[in-house]
Amino acid sequence: MATYKVTVATGDMVEAGTNNSISITLVGSYGESRQTTVSFLFLPGKEKSLSVHCGQDLGPIVLIRLHKWRLFLEDAWFCKDVRVTAPNGTLYRFPCYQWLEGVTTVEVREGSGKKLVDDKLQILKEHRHRELAARQEAYRWKNFAQGWPRCLNVDSIFELDSNIQFSRIRATNFTGFLIFQGASHFLSGFLLRRSSWNSLDEMRTIFSRTQGRDIG
Repeated sequence: MATYKVTVATGDMVEAGTNNSISITLVGSYGESRQTTVSFLFLPGKEKSLSVHCGQDLGPIVLIRLHKWRLFLEDAWFCKDVRVTAPNGTLYRFPCYQWLEGVTTVEVREGSGKKLVDDKLQILKEHRHRELAARQEAYRWKNFAQGWPRCLNVDSIFELDSNIQFSRIRATNFTGFLIFQGASHFLSGFLLRRSSWNSLDEMRTIFSRTQGRDIG
């Protein structure tokens, strides 16, 4: 028997957690583990630890599969990363940083950078081809009008995968920042000013009041 220690981390942003079932499969150069349930409840910013028992040593762990399925309602999950410690103490890191939606399986490669020529195992070559095909499908281009730059071949951003859309958290912060700046300029008299500026220095006194502030 070979026992692997696995730690699964959820992102700390709003709604990153899920109450859907998450399981994992470890894939090594000598074989792969059975699909093992991690948990039915993940909270934002928290980690889940478990042991994966295998009948033999899997060798170097080259990728993992995260499986998500729901009992009743869909609840998307944002996986930050997964860490796997082999029986010999070797630590493997799998940075994920993506949303898992619906009933799906996501494959994540081990975190050390590799070029195409470094992929000796057939399973890694196949994974790279699948990943490239998925990217080509997600980023299809079209001409909006003659002479215009090409744009994504979608009618709405909501047709895009959640991992491609502009971050909902960043969008909220951006909107809040605009409101904050507008209120600051209003209170400082900038928006209601009816006369011309007397000098550049006078303008600087207005904008310097909000310069360098950040709302998070």
